[in-house]
Amino acid sequence: MGTMAWISHLTTLVFIILPCVNSITFNYPAVFNFGDSNSDTGELCAGFGFSLSPPNGQNYFKTPSGRFCDGRLIVDFLMDAMDLPFLNPYLDSIGAPSFQKGCNFAAAGSKILPPTETSVSPFSFGVQVSQFIRFKSRVLELLAQGRKYVKYLPSEDFFAKGLYMFDIGQNDIAGAFYSKTLDQILASIPLILTEFETGVKKLYDQGARNFWIHNTGPLGCLTQNVLRFGTDPSKLDEQGCVSAHNQAAKLFNLQLHALSRKLQGQYSDASVTYVDIFTIKSNLIASYSKYGFEQPIMACCGYGGPPLNYNFQVSCGQTKIVNGTSITAKGCSDSTDYISWDGIHYTEAANQFVATQILTGKYSDPPFSDKMPFLLNIKF
Repeated sequence: MGTMAWISHLTTLVFIILPCVNSITFNYPAVFNFGDSNSDTGELCAGFGFSLSPPNGQNYFKTPSGRFCDGRLIVDFLMDAMDLPFLNPYLDSIGAPSFQKGCNFAAAGSKILPPTETSVSPFSFGVQVSQFIRFKSRVLELLAQGRKYVKYLPSEDFFAKGLYMFDIGQNDIAGAFYSKTLDQILASIPLILTEFETGVKKLYDQGARNFWIHNTGPLGCLTQNVLRFGTDPSKLDEQGCVSAHNQAAKLFNLQLHALSRKLQGQYSDASVTYVDIFTIKSNLIASYSKYGFEQPIMACCGYGGPPLNYNFQVSCGQTKIVNGTSITAKGCSDSTDYISWDGIHYTEAANQFVATQILTGKYSDPPFSDKMPFLLNIKF
């Protein structure tokens, strides 16, 4: 298969190049992640008490794992690169989850702005930050009781030495198109980022010093948005993506980058890294065949067939009665041919591509230095 051959080739190249990179000890003992479905490892499922249906999780976990994906997410590959275990969701209370190496507060559907009555998730960025503050407080209380919980909880110094990762904002922008004009959405971006800055400051005040900020991807290229907002060909760009959505994403990213620069100057004792996910994903979609993919926009798991294989009424793995007929959103025969898993989220193969590009350090500000040696322990 083209994708797997490309991955094998890339892996070989990475390990050939690695000896040329400065040898640096990786100093992040733990990771604390905040975000939406792009990095949710089971938080929304645990919070609302539901399970995703197969074929979610089919490629790596062999069963639904709480991830909206056929396998691993970008955050999973980055954890592998850091030689750390996958992050357990904050709300997952079953199976004696270990939080020794960090915790994941990301929940699908979450926004930076506070939730409203129509929000998919109540776990907005502010709520996630509050969850972290409570998490830290409880950890310190339990650690003070002795060594009974040491193997399950991060050490106190991990909160200062750990990496704080953010991948959130997609739902603030994409969701707004259902009720606002483009101009209204663009005008709302400063308010969204003020809320984000407030959350980051709270974490800084809690002792966080290593910040890793992903910008948002090309939202106009998501299958769901193409179907809903791209019926008029004049509204699409040369890649078949909705122009207005990508315009909003670009302006959001421009202002997020400026905020990251501001934080870099404001917190002189901290490390703030901005990662350009938009460019990585746009390059993948524009040159999909070069990287071994066959479908840049059509969903692998969905209903309706070409050109998009997406239906708003039935999610991946679900069966519903629509107009008196039973329909099922089924998975495709080979998800490694597809960038889009379910019309909203990326496949494991696409997530793996994005992670490898992040690890080159070329898409970060500042570029990887001795403080961000992500070119270590790649296990693809």
